[in-house]
Amino acid sequence: MSNDDPTSGGPVAPGQTEPTHHVTRANAAVHDALPFDDTKDFEDADRGFLRGLTPGVIKNAKGRTVWDVDAYRFLDGECPPSVNPSLWRQSQLNNRQGLYEVVPGIYQIRGLDLSVMTIVEGDTGVVIVDPLTSTEAAEAGLALYSAERGGKPVTGVIYSHSHVDHFGGVLGVTTREDVEAGRCPVYGPAGFTEEAIAENVYAGTAMTRRSTYMYGALLGTGPFAGVGTGLGQAVSRGRTGLIPPTRYISETAHVEEIDGVEIIFQLTPGTEAPAEMNMYFPAHRALCVAENASHNMHNIVTLRGALVRDARQWAGYLTETINKYARRADVCFGSHHWPTWGNENLVEYLTVQRDMYGYLHDQTLRLLNQGYVGSEIAEQITMPPTLEKTWSTRGYYGSVSHNVKAIYQRYMGWFDGNPAHLWEHPPVEGAKRHVDAMGGADAALAVAQKAYDDGDFRWAAQVANYVIFADEDNEAAKLLQACTFEQLAYGSENATWRNFYLTGAQELRRGPYTPSRASSAPALATALTVPQLLDSLALRIDGEKAWDISLVSDWQFTDGSGDVHRVELSNGVLTHFPTAGLDDLPPAQATLTLDKNALLQLLNGTSPAALTASGDVKVEGDSDALTVLPEVTDQPDPGFSIVTP
Repeated sequence: MSNDDPTSGGPVAPGQTEPTHHVTRANAAVHDALPFDDTKDFEDADRGFLRGLTPGVIKNAKGRTVWDVDAYRFLDGECPPSVNPSLWRQSQLNNRQGLYEVVPGIYQIRGLDLSVMTIVEGDTGVVIVDPLTSTEAAEAGLALYSAERGGKPVTGVIYSHSHVDHFGGVLGVTTREDVEAGRCPVYGPAGFTEEAIAENVYAGTAMTRRSTYMYGALLGTGPFAGVGTGLGQAVSRGRTGLIPPTRYISETAHVEEIDGVEIIFQLTPGTEAPAEMNMYFPAHRALCVAENASHNMHNIVTLRGALVRDARQWAGYLTETINKYARRADVCFGSHHWPTWGNENLVEYLTVQRDMYGYLHDQTLRLLNQGYVGSEIAEQITMPPTLEKTWSTRGYYGSVSHNVKAIYQRYMGWFDGNPAHLWEHPPVEGAKRHVDAMGGADAALAVAQKAYDDGDFRWAAQVANYVIFADEDNEAAKLLQACTFEQLAYGSENATWRNFYLTGAQELRRGPYTPSRASSAPALATALTVPQLLDSLALRIDGEKAWDISLVSDWQFTDGSGDVHRVELSNGVLTHFPTAGLDDLPPAQATLTLDKNALLQLLNGTSPAALTASGDVKVEGDSDALTVLPEVTDQPDPGFSIVTP
C-alpha cells in the first residue's frame, strides 16, 4: 500500500494511513454501546482543583523537556475517527493537571507524571506518598503545592509499592542527608528494596526496550499518535533515584504516627506489585489504595514484561480493604487517576474492582479445567453487564485478552498441552515454512492484502509477519504491516495496545530506534547491593565461550560491610557467595580488592586493564580472574529487534 493510495484517504503523517471504514464503523459502535452521558468521572477529576502548572512543561537543569502536558491539548476537541472514543474519554480525564485538595490536609499532584503524588500535612511539615518517577517532576509538584499552601519541610516519605513511578522522584522532595539525619524517615512495604531493584536488574534491558513500545515514548502526541497510556498520559523523562526505606512495614494493621499523622497500613503483597501496601488515615477518614484499585482494568502481566500477578490474591486483598477500612472512609484515592468521594460510592468502586479481578481469575480457571487454552479463553470470556458498562473497569491499561492469557500462564505455563506446540520452529524458520506453503512471498502478501481490505486486520498482521520474518528485506510486507498496525491502533480501546501498534508501525517505516547503552538511571544502579550486582554479571556470561574456563577468586569489597565474596566460574556458570563463616573453603586462585563503584564500572564496560591501572581494582594471584571476564561476558542489546527478525 503506497502513501498516496486513494483508498487510504491520503497520508496524515509521513507515510501514515487514515482509519479505514472498518475502523470508523467499529469506533462508532463503541460510542453507541457505552454510557457517554455519565459525566461523574469528570466532576470527580475536577473536584478540589487549586492551581495548575503554567505552562505545563517541566525542564531539567540543562533545559531539556522532561514533561509536557500541554502537548495533549488536542484532547480538548471532539474524538476523531483515529482514536477509540472510550480511550479518548479516558485520556481527557487523565490530562487534568495541577494541585488538588482531596480533603483538608490531604492534597494531590496529578498530571505531572504517569503517577500521582499525595501530600499529607502534618504538625510541622508534610508527608509525601509516592514521589513520582523523576526528580524534576517531584520538585515541580512540591513547588506547586508550596506556592498554594506555603513552603513546609518534608518530614516523611512513603513508597506505596516497588514500581519506579512511585519512588523514582524521591530526590526531588528530600535529600539523603535529611534521611540519614532522621529528619525525614522513609517508609516502604516489606520486601520493597529487593523487589524495586530486582525488576531493574535481571530483565531490565528487555523491559526497557519493550517499555518504549508500551508507553509510546517515541510516538509524539496527537490523534494519529500517542494519546496516553490509560493509567496516565506518559512517564516523565527526568533523573530517577532511590533512597531505600529506613523503616519497613511488615504487617497489616501496623500503626505509625508520622509528624502527627496517624496511618494504619494494610500489606497487600503479590497484588499489583510484589511489595505493596494500602494506607488508612483515621483523622481524615481517607483511604489510599495505592495501585490496587484504579479507574481502569489493570494488568495481570504487563506488555513490557514482568512477573505474572496473582488475580485471586489481588481480589482477596481488595475484599480485606473493603471490610477493614473502606466502610470507615469518606474518600478513597490511589496512586493514579482521581479520588472517589462518599462512602457508598467508594465501597461500590472497590467492589467492582474486586469483582473484575475475581471474575477474570475464576472464569479463566473454570474454562481452563474444561480443556480450553489461554488464547481460546481470551476470546470466550465476556465481562458481566455491570462491569462492562462501568468506566472504571474498562481495559485502558490492562485488557481482558492479555489478562486472561496471563492467568492461564500463571497456572499452566507457556505450553498448552498440545504436542504439536511442544517443539515448534522458532519465528524465522517457522515463517519461512509458512510463506513457502502459501506459495511464496507474493502469494502470501496477496492473502494479507485481502485480509486488510476485508477488515480482518488480525489475520493480515499474522500473514505479513510471516513474510517479514522469512525475508526481512521485503519492503512491501513491511509497508502493509505498518498500515495494518495503524488500523489496529486506531480501533484499540487499550492505550498500551495502541502504543505497541503505532510504535511497531513507526519502526517498520523508519527503522528501529537505537538507544544509548548508558544507564538511564545511574542512581538506581548505585542502590544495588553487591550480591545483586554480581547476579547481573552472572546473567551476562556467554555460556558457550565460558564452558572450558574454571576460575575461583575472592572479591574483597572495601566499602560497606567489607564482605568477601567467593566468585567461581565453571561450566559456563558464574556463582558467588559470601565467605563469612566458611573456614574450610579451598584456596582461591586470586584475590581482588575493590569497591562497589569499581564493580559498577566493570559492568558498564570499563576494561580490567584500566581498572587495575587506576588502582580501582588490585589483583593478587592469577590475573585471569579479572581479565578473562570481558572475553566471556556479553553487553545487553538495548535496541534489539521486535517487529523484524
